[in-house]
Amino acid sequence: MWAMGAMVGKRGGTGMIQLRWLALSAALVGLDQYTKQLIERALQLYEARFVLPVFNIVRAHNRGAAFSMFDEASGWQRWAFSALAAVVSAALIFWLARLERRANLMAAALALILAGAVGNVIDRLRLGYVIDFLQVHWHGHYFPAFNVADSAITVGAGLLLFDALLASRRSPGH
Repeated sequence: MWAMGAMVGKRGGTGMIQLRWLALSAALVGLDQYTKQLIERALQLYEARFVLPVFNIVRAHNRGAAFSMFDEASGWQRWAFSALAAVVSAALIFWLARLERRANLMAAALALILAGAVGNVIDRLRLGYVIDFLQVHWHGHYFPAFNVADSAITVGAGLLLFDALLASRRSPGH
């Protein structure tokens, strides 16, 4: 931590300010894990509870990636996706630490993506799969189930795109 503080000090104190966003990441990881524990206690695997005509709570286990891609693979995906999430998480923290003070939208985006990556890797390492439970559907068509961590990643990615759009409009020539 001293090295990071020294590095930040040379840059005018910009990075440590943005690390406060790690509190958002920690809170979302806590919420993600709490909701998954509730689902584990309340529902059997594949059991669903009707909430709204377009939304169910369902217990699903995903051994794969987004949208259950590679779910049926031989087990390599648990370790590969966990390692990938660890590398991405370290990169996100490093990026967050180097952001300027005014880059709050970018900091929020990175904090959300970090929370999602960590929330799902906890499941992978602890259980060998990710617990998904939010299910949206329309007229018999079901979107793959997802969780709080997946939602954080999606919102964070959307904020990254929005920040890039805003930056492109601020740049000279636009």
